[in-house]
Amino acid sequence: MELKRIHHVAYRCNDARETVEFYQRVLNMDFQIAFAEDSVPSTREPDPYMHVFLDAGMGNVLAFFELPTKQPMDRDRNTPEWVQHIAFEVEDYDALLAARQQIESQGIDVIGPTNHGIFQSIYFFDPNGHRLELVANTQTQEQIEELKRVAPAMLEEWSQTKKAPRHAAWLHELEFTDNLP
Repeated sequence: MELKRIHHVAYRCNDARETVEFYQRVLNMDFQIAFAEDSVPSTREPDPYMHVFLDAGMGNVLAFFELPTKQPMDRDRNTPEWVQHIAFEVEDYDALLAARQQIESQGIDVIGPTNHGIFQSIYFFDPNGHRLELVANTQTQEQIEELKRVAPAMLEEWSQTKKAPRHAAWLHELEFTDNLP
């Protein structure tokens, strides 16, 4: 099997119109298509829904379902809110800072930039409580090659100990030296 790309990623939303308007306004996504049915095509279960699709650029599609007959939407309370998120790449660090300013100007709280060693990020929430991340890559090819080289050993060590391996500790140690003279 050879996968071409992710066709779309789908999440639930509270209100399809509000969600589309947020992603258009805040992230400049184009609203592409919508499906609405009174039953689920794959299961034939009677369950009305609105399914909206937004263009996240370069063939990436973000979709949402509004499910008016289901229990109110909530996040997975067994998982910290920082874990489940959708990350989008921006052109560079200047674009990340400009995006932060634009998002904050709309009254949205933003965390960051946060230095991850090989990229910088900002974080905020959509109206459904989904955490969003914007990323500006800052890595070198050598850093990526080193991370790829140590990945199997890191996974193996983690699998055995459930403690953070030190193979790539330099990623976050850079954060503490960035501001040194």
